[in-house]
Amino acid sequence: MMKIVSIITGDIINSRDSEPKEWLPVLKKEFNKYGGEPKSWEIFRGDSFQLEVNKTKGLRAALLIKAAIKQNSDIDVRMAIGIGTKSHNADKITEANGTAFINSGHCFEHLKRNTLAVETGHDAIDYPLNIMIDLAALTTDNWTPTAAETLKAALEHPNYNQKELAKLLEKTQSNISAGLKRYGYDEIIKLLNYYEQQTQTL
Repeated sequence: MMKIVSIITGDIINSRDSEPKEWLPVLKKEFNKYGGEPKSWEIFRGDSFQLEVNKTKGLRAALLIKAAIKQNSDIDVRMAIGIGTKSHNADKITEANGTAFINSGHCFEHLKRNTLAVETGHDAIDYPLNIMIDLAALTTDNWTPTAAETLKAALEHPNYNQKELAKLLEKTQSNISAGLKRYGYDEIIKLLNYYEQQTQTL
């Protein structure tokens, strides 16, 4: 039985306006959480990349990548999540293939103004999810560095209470509380839960 995976294809927006040293180590650190280079991830053409993650965790991974990158206010990231089979397990992710790679590439080519989308090959799943992701983008595309830092910490430490997050980020609990509410943290968690429920069926 072929493995079902998520393949994230992406690139850095405005990469030419900033030094690679400002974002490349951040990107590599984030990718290393999912496996080693080049089997699980690769960066190519300077600012493009592919990453393999668990089939239900594509959106969570994408939001964590976005939050990591947007802590530098000058840049953003554009990503397409493709879910499907991985039929050829190559030593380099860019040489592997399967419907996950096809869906991810097709989705990326059709992003246009969007910075994030998903393609599973099932319209009944893709259509509502992409509407929700587009709505979320009204917030996520406008994350400030402070918002990105706060949300990344909250997503990475889901069991932390606000007091523990405040200690981690060296902020006051009231700042964390107000920030999470202002940045739509509860709504993001609802979206992630729905996304994971839907993609679990694939």
